[in-house]
Amino acid sequence: MTKVVQGKINGRTIELSEDLGFAPGEEIEVQVRAIPLGQKHGDGLLRTEGALADDPYWDAIMEQIHQERKHDTRREIPE
Repeated sequence: MTKVVQGKINGRTIELSEDLGFAPGEEIEVQVRAIPLGQKHGDGLLRTEGALADDPYWDAIMEQIHQERKHDTRREIPE
């Protein structure tokens, strides 16, 4: 099983953000990677925000989707 969990270091102890579900005494392997300051999960998506803001082709696609969603596709229930 491989799982990615964030945590904080306090001396020689790492406090994890969630319980991993392993039994006490179970042997595990730990791989540690520092997260650069100011970055967290989702930052990559935020860096792409606005990338298609002035793209007329993309605007036409989004307008088509908007118009299709405005149509009421519900059927009336017969009494």
